[in-house]
Amino acid sequence: MSLEDDFCDILKKARFGQGHGLAALAELTHIESSDLESLEKGKRLPTKTEIRQICQALHLRSHSLVAITLDGWIPQSQPEWTTRDALVETIRGDIGGYEVKGYLLSDPDTQQTLMIDTGYNAQQMLVTIKKRELTLIGVGLTHGHADHAGGLEDILAEWPVPVYLGNGDFDLLPWKPDLASLKIPTDHQRIALGEMTVECLATPGHTPGGFCYLITRKGQSLCFVGDTLFSGSVGRSNPFSLYPQHLQSVRHTLLHLPKDTVLFPGHGPSTTVAEEHTHNPFG
Repeated sequence: MSLEDDFCDILKKARFGQGHGLAALAELTHIESSDLESLEKGKRLPTKTEIRQICQALHLRSHSLVAITLDGWIPQSQPEWTTRDALVETIRGDIGGYEVKGYLLSDPDTQQTLMIDTGYNAQQMLVTIKKRELTLIGVGLTHGHADHAGGLEDILAEWPVPVYLGNGDFDLLPWKPDLASLKIPTDHQRIALGEMTVECLATPGHTPGGFCYLITRKGQSLCFVGDTLFSGSVGRSNPFSLYPQHLQSVRHTLLHLPKDTVLFPGHGPSTTVAEEHTHNPFG
């Protein structure tokens, strides 16, 4: 298991999000531009001192970035309870060699299921739904990018269900569903899923209309976070002007969930709020 982002990715996302060129960052950190460029391109590992200088300039948490970059931190394995009763099934897709994850969240009592992103693998989604004799009641998109919504037309051709997508992301979709099937959720709106309830959380930042999907069952919580948060990082803000909102969504929405909440991102390993409190440089 490896993290989605390494030091180079984290540095670029923070630098671009704050609008700093290499020369400006060099002035802030007192590190030569050539050294920063080498670090950003992964030509060498940073020292602990360089990490602290960069984090101070980019308002990142240095102990978290040291743990990721120099100590090899990775989150603990996904808790067993999340797959018990086939509550969550991960569907993996591939777009140009880049792995993406979609999920089926299923109520064990009724076999109703909510798809969270297509995982860029509509065929496997449909095969799994049929094999498990599930009833699809909706598709919750965390955002409109192709790797998370690709193949939506194939899903809806077989299952004409509502599609939940945040306001501002419709134009990002690679294929546009009929407006009659589109549901624009509001923050904290709830979706009934059998005996369970899914809460929609507005988390703009990675895209203008980003949403996450939260459930609590038997006192245990899990949240599908798309590209709003990765284990030890965040997705890139698109456009970069959304970076302040993105940090707000991470710090004041996701990291305010109960600490044992399991977080399922669109890329990379699952994690928990507690792990990200300690190890996410953007937290």
